[in-house]
Amino acid sequence: MKNAIYAGSFDPFTNGHLYVLCQAAKIFDKVYVAISVNPNKTRRTDKDVMKEAMEKVFVNHGLTNVEVLIFNGLVVDLAKEKGADFLIRGLRNGTDYEYEENMAIINSKISGVETIYFRAGKTSHISSSAVMELMQYGRDVSKWVPEEILEKLR
Repeated sequence: MKNAIYAGSFDPFTNGHLYVLCQAAKIFDKVYVAISVNPNKTRRTDKDVMKEAMEKVFVNHGLTNVEVLIFNGLVVDLAKEKGADFLIRGLRNGTDYEYEENMAIINSKISGVETIYFRAGKTSHISSSAVMELMQYGRDVSKWVPEEILEKLR
């Protein structure tokens, strides 16, 4: 059985994240979507509320091999705990690749866990930061987040 971890702040979870996850869920037996708690970052959305909304998204999209977790620490430690052989990362552009590749090398060296990249494709323009900024100014973000997430953001 091949398991993978798709970790991020998911603050909030966007259609771009969903696009990457749907690709990964076709390939892996189990994908753990891990909401990371970074003490150096301030969350804009409550992690427990986001977890609940994400679970609804996955049920409504028939993603039966996906489980949402909340974690602190290094993602490679979580991967070992869950028996995951791979980390999933989405790439929007070349800048993402440069950052992610550096992290992938470090993660591989310290744990042996490899990283697999999925292109964000038609969702490459979406970012959590952009969604939150647009919302701050009263703009409609329904094109960029799943309905279940939008309900929690309102």
